[in-house]
Parts: sequence; C-alpha cells; structure tokens
Amino acid sequence: MPIGRRPIVSERAAIGRGARQRVKRSALGPWDATHRTQDALAIIQAQDATRLQSLIPIRHARMAVSPWTYYRGAAGVMAADLAATPHSGLSVQLCGDAHVLNFGLWATPERNLLFDLRDFDETLPGPFEWDVKRLATSIVVLARDNELPETTAREAVLGMLGAYQRALARYGTAPELAVWYDRVDVTELLSFFEVEDRARLDSFIQKQANRRTSTGAFDKLTELHDGSRRIVESPPFRVAIDDAVHLKTARQVIDSYRGSLQPHLWHLLNRFSYVDVVRQIVGVGSVGMQVYLVLLDGRGGDDDPLFLQLKQAGPSVYEQYLSPSETTNHGQRVVNGKRLLQTATDIFAGWATAGGFDFYVRQFRDMKVIPDSRRIAPRITQFATACGEVLARAHARSGDALAISSYVGRSDTFAKALLAFATSYADQNAADHAQLRGAIADGRLESALVF
Repeated sequence: MPIGRRPIVSERAAIGRGARQRVKRSALGPWDATHRTQDALAIIQAQDATRLQSLIPIRHARMAVSPWTYYRGAAGVMAADLAATPHSGLSVQLCGDAHVLNFGLWATPERNLLFDLRDFDETLPGPFEWDVKRLATSIVVLARDNELPETTAREAVLGMLGAYQRALARYGTAPELAVWYDRVDVTELLSFFEVEDRARLDSFIQKQANRRTSTGAFDKLTELHDGSRRIVESPPFRVAIDDAVHLKTARQVIDSYRGSLQPHLWHLLNRFSYVDVVRQIVGVGSVGMQVYLVLLDGRGGDDDPLFLQLKQAGPSVYEQYLSPSETTNHGQRVVNGKRLLQTATDIFAGWATAGGFDFYVRQFRDMKVIPDSRRIAPRITQFATACGEVLARAHARSGDALAISSYVGRSDTFAKALLAFATSYADQNAADHAQLRGAIADGRLESALVF
C-alpha cells in the first residue's frame, strides 16, 4: 500500500480545535453513576465466566483487599463507564490500563534501562483521554490507599496532567523521527525527583534491575530434583502441570509462537533447550487467565537460563464499545500495541494460538523494575509527573500529537475537568469495591483467603 497524504500542520491543528465544538473539554469532567448502562458486579461476573474457574475465588480475594486492588482488577468496569461518557473522538492506540503502577523500567536490547508503559493486555485504538482518565483516577485511588492527604492527590494529578500537556505540545511540533526516538532513561527519570532522593533511588533501581533477570529467577525459583532442574512449586501461584491438556497447550504455544518471531530471533531461540514449565497466577486483573512459565537452557548446564512467560490474551475490555481488533489473534493485538507504544520492546515478544486460546510470549524477567506503591506514595507527585510525560509520548507515537494538543490547549480547562473526573470516579471505585465485598460477605461471590 502506498504512503498516503497526511494533513498539513494547519489542518491537523484545526482537527483538534474542531473536536472542542463536538465535546467541550469541560464536558470530560462530570461523572454521574446514574448514567451507568451496566452493573459493576455483573461485569466482573461476566469476566469470571471466561476464566479458569478454580482460580476465580483468588481473583475475588485479591480485588477485595482494598479499593486500589479492586481498581487494578476492574479495567472492564471502567471501560463500560468511560464508554457511557462524552469523548473527544481523537484516537490513539490506548494502553488500555494505564494506571500509575503500570509504568516501570526494563532493559532495551542494548541493555539500557528505560522508563515506559509496561502492560498492554487491553490495548486498542480509542479516545486518548480514556488512558489519561485511567491514569488520573489511579493516582487518587493510590493516594487514598496510602492515606495521603487529598491535597497531595490533587497535586499529583495536576502534576501528571501538566507534564502530559507540555509534552504533547512539544511532540506536536517535533519531527516525527524525534518523537519516535525519544525515551526516558534512568537519568531523566531521576530528574523528576528531588535532588536528595536521586542517589538512593538510583541505587534501588540498579540493584533491582541486576536481580530481576533470568539468572536471578533461576537462582530463586529453581532447584535440582532427582538430578534434573525444576521450577520450584509455590501453590497456588506456581504449580507443576500434571494435566495433560495444560501441558499440551504450553507446548503448542511454543510451537505456534515461532511464526511471530523474525527468523534471526528464532535462530537465537533455537540455541536453547526446554527444561521445565509451570502454571502461574499473576497480578490482579489477570487472575484466571492461563499463564505458563517456561524454563529454557542455552548451554546444557546451569549457567545460561532463559525464562519465557506465556500469557493468555482475551479480547480487550474496550472492544464491545469501540471497533473490534484488527488482528484475529489477541496475543498479536497485545504485541502490536506494545511495539507501537513502547520506545523499545522485548526481542522475544510474540504471539501464538493453542487449544483454542490466544497467547502472547515475553521474557519473564529482563532487568524489570516494577514500582511498589509504598515506595512510590511518598513521591507520588514526582512519579506521576514522569508517567504523564511517558503517556504523552506513547500517544504521540500512535496518534496525532498536534491535533490532541490543539484540543487540550494551554489553559487549565482540560486539567480541571480531568481532576474532577478522577476525584469523583475514585469515589465510584470505592463504592464498587464495597459492592464486591458485600457480594463476598453474603455468599454471592466465592473468595479464597490466598494472596
């Protein structure tokens, strides 16, 4: 297909300003639960029906812990609510679950640590502000979970929105390749924090990155059993696969995965041999999906391990409100979104189909540093500000930064609207969490006391 004509700068800016005529920026703010078209609990139960039933009580238990853990598991609830509100019509590739702890660090193929979005299970083209609303609300929910003052939550949300707004304006006038090559490395990430915090945070990041590798996972998660290396079980979070169906599925994923990798990377992967596989439980929102952890070995000993994670991918929670995915394989949808939104991507990212299910494949640990809410909370404004800049870059890569920036503008109208939404939707999230706990208490939902 030939490269088409892109609108000129003035036309792109006019598109953004024109979107204000359809939906005023102030209209993005109000949230009214009476406009809901679906019950939150019913959405969760509908998702439950598509997952491994033996794991559903664990999903409920994890979501019930706090409004924050509920929020992490309730992307489907928020998708329905966002779809019931006015939107700009300015489309980007949504991350789909851009909450504040879905940003983190990992190594590029060149072994440089970058700060970026890290979860794309729900990725799909959609209105840019849906990602921004998900991030803004998560900041309020996380701040409340850590008993921070409402003024701190407000400052953090406004810090994020200000960074998003400024970065969009910059990307809107930057050369396209400059946008594509832009990145936030450790040095730039640390620049968002107070000077006195930087050395301590840098030390923490480097230590975590050096530990969270395939070698680190090998030392921590494996043992010798009857002369063979095995992944250590930790029921129910890591369990050996005794079920022939699950074992067959895991092996079929690896076989099918080959077609999604470039030939030179499959050549590299062929240097590794299969050692062991277990089934995993990960996160909150993913509980109940099939997840496998595979151990490979590259040198026939114990000094060259590679862990791959095979994770089931279902339809994005946004698909019933937006257009269906352009790909028939939801693992491919996830990987395509990941490649589009991230500055650099895991070389082993790929997709597969097995047993009637779609999967995506990635390295299990590759110098990944995942933020912890207790460590982030005292510095939530600085961290949120960094997230705002990264989200703007992702949206500039996948959408029209100039059109979006022209819609957002330079005033505080957009920020005020989204702050109002984030505050009121955090209240809604707390009410939905209480509803879930009530359903567990009266026996409508089963919960397992396992975390």
